[in-house]
Amino acid sequence: MVTSSPSGDREKVVSKLPSQLRHDLKVRAAQLGVDIQDAVSQGIEMWRTSGEELSSVDTTGGVAWSSWLPHGQWSELKQTCADRGIPLVQGLAQAIELWLREHSAPAAQPYVRRFVLCNQKGGVGKTAIAAGIAGACAEDSALQVPVAAEAVALQSDDEVADSDLPGEAEELLQKDEIHPGLGLRVLLVDYDPQGHLTKQLGAPTIGIDDPSLAKYMAGTVRTGSVRDLIVKLDDKRFAGRLHLLPACADAFLLDIMISTDRNRQATLERALEPLEADYDVIVVDCPPSLGVGMDAAIYYGRRREDEAPGNSGVLIPVQAEDSSADAFALLLDQIESGQTDWRIQVDHLGLIVNLYDARDGYVITSSLEAWKELKEPRVVGVIGRLKDQREAVRNKRALVSYAPTSQQAKVIRRITREIL
Repeated sequence: MVTSSPSGDREKVVSKLPSQLRHDLKVRAAQLGVDIQDAVSQGIEMWRTSGEELSSVDTTGGVAWSSWLPHGQWSELKQTCADRGIPLVQGLAQAIELWLREHSAPAAQPYVRRFVLCNQKGGVGKTAIAAGIAGACAEDSALQVPVAAEAVALQSDDEVADSDLPGEAEELLQKDEIHPGLGLRVLLVDYDPQGHLTKQLGAPTIGIDDPSLAKYMAGTVRTGSVRDLIVKLDDKRFAGRLHLLPACADAFLLDIMISTDRNRQATLERALEPLEADYDVIVVDCPPSLGVGMDAAIYYGRRREDEAPGNSGVLIPVQAEDSSADAFALLLDQIESGQTDWRIQVDHLGLIVNLYDARDGYVITSSLEAWKELKEPRVVGVIGRLKDQREAVRNKRALVSYAPTSQQAKVIRRITREIL
């Protein structure tokens, strides 16, 4: 399908592409600072003019994909494919493979990936998503896990039969891919004094008079190490790779505790930096606040010197409702102010629209469309109002361990692979 842009210089094309190839393209373009549509256009031109006989690409199980190309290039690709006697999808896949081959990834950077989950509105599911992403990162690479083809979970598996979902959405719920677990070393930081994450994972909160993350940030603890606070989650699915830094109620006073620090925005980084070499990913579950402590979390997620774009940043769970949009605007203002004041760059890893149910009516469905229309940050996943996470919380287990084949677990894995 081809749709012309209002300016007429580009046209939107819709085809299919293997999900792994689409993922590799997205990651490589981000690493090199190239717009995806420009990368695809370059690849098509390279492929059409190349005299090299390229290997066939396995396009089985391709998923819907779209991009904007210069006017007429899609027609030229179709004609070249016809001349070479190959399907259009195969020609497109070969063109992207060629671009990836000719544009190698930059040298590996030394930084741990830092995902800061934040929204000043409570009840949007920050904690559940933080635990889900951390669990999806830490699953043992010896496991073969189901991953949703699209980052959309509209309803739970047992509700699909009774639903009135459009055919396309129903088809999405039935598509899975099988991949090895990511096998990453992960630290989950419960930065919220309410301690929901700590309780959900069955770990004890830290005593109010004991050493804590807040006290290390404030510099009031001079002995020991923040490493002494870490709890390893005893779950064979993660093979010892998923660790938790539990919450303490003293973080209710964090803003006061660090307010007089000369570099208060750097206090979270000072506390966590000694741990970074031990992990591949650090996930910070923030409180619903816009205070000084939130400034420290935003600063911690900034892009460091020579760090690849999108390696770290903020991930924002929202709901499809007006109040969530209002809270989102306030958070964006805080992030933008911090970037200006501290002269830093904070990458937006994306929005996750959570607790979605189209049966709630027009306000919900239209709000989802409004979120999708945002270009920066973009929507990287939609998660329905599902029972699996609630049951996992009741059983004090991570979602991907409690219900590894549930629709929500599959989608959390897809979202995780989208942002990695």
